[in-house]
Amino acid sequence: MQKPLILAFDTAAAHCAAALLYGDDILAQKLEPMAKGQAERLLVLAQELLTQTDTRMDQLTAIGVGIGPGNFTGIRISISAARGLALGLGLPAIGVSAFDALRLGAQGPTICTVDARRDLVFAQGFETDILEAPELCALDTLPTDIPRIGAFGEAPAYPVAEAIARIAAARLDQPSAPPAPLYLRPADAAPARDAPPQIIP
Repeated sequence: MQKPLILAFDTAAAHCAAALLYGDDILAQKLEPMAKGQAERLLVLAQELLTQTDTRMDQLTAIGVGIGPGNFTGIRISISAARGLALGLGLPAIGVSAFDALRLGAQGPTICTVDARRDLVFAQGFETDILEAPELCALDTLPTDIPRIGAFGEAPAYPVAEAIARIAAARLDQPSAPPAPLYLRPADAAPARDAPPQIIP
């Protein structure tokens, strides 16, 4: 059986990250910190990894993508790219939450956390009876007796894109819907409103 070749990427935080996984081996990966510009950089970065490893797009088995939570626009950028590539190449696109990526390689009860700014975190518990579903909560409400992985806690075992690639490879045989954003809160930007009508005397 041929080993799966997975291209994975993530722009849910202030970075552009990509990794190429062949079987159990990471062939190449890169994470570039950036607050903006992910839309222009993401596919170029992915192509750079493919070129670096002498790999063609049509050799890929699947696309793995981070679905958040995190930056609203960044999540849309990566999911749109993953779904577009998957459609064009006839491959599955597999969405992976930030919590699952943080959790990979950890054992026992943990709470995985993503910085949501303003003293808030996106959090999900594993092997514990709290935060069984992801939610947005105040940092100071999290229990201190359960280890945290991610924001304000321990570093994860794997870089984000590598974790997404490894999880996507493990889920290849599991039926799944196309990746969809995991937002957990509305976008910060409010839609533009029309100016109120003026009454002319």
